[in-house]
Amino acid sequence: MLQQGDKAPGFKATDQNGNTIQLEDYKGQKVALYFYPKDNTPGCTAQACNLRDNTEALTSRGIAVIGVSVDDEKSHKKFEDKFQLNFPLVADTDQKIVNDYQVWGLKKFMGKEYMGTSRTTFLINEQGIIEHIITKVDTKDHARQILDTWQ
Repeated sequence: MLQQGDKAPGFKATDQNGNTIQLEDYKGQKVALYFYPKDNTPGCTAQACNLRDNTEALTSRGIAVIGVSVDDEKSHKKFEDKFQLNFPLVADTDQKIVNDYQVWGLKKFMGKEYMGTSRTTFLINEQGIIEHIITKVDTKDHARQILDTWQ
């Protein structure tokens, strides 16, 4: 399991607009790398909209937001357009990033077991080191969690 103090695994993937996103491109700034289960679902929508609505507070503290799910670019684009999201949503369709960050695994919902992404946010410092890991995400107030954790 990745821990506080570990080097954040690098990645290179495509976002909702076809842009290549690499973690190394963010070196020198703080990154809130958030993993979420699925576009256009209630919890994921609440979380994304909360981050969207608090972009100014996050950027004023030098924090870039990157979302990651196993949905494809087309799904991410619809999600972005529907909710006017203003940060990259990385398409991890081959599940490499979720596996590298160890957030892909067995989940249970309504008595059924399935493989999926655990909602987790990694706060990565300017040197690419994981400073904090948020596993108990408050989807409706996630920006506040990030700001309070990263004081």
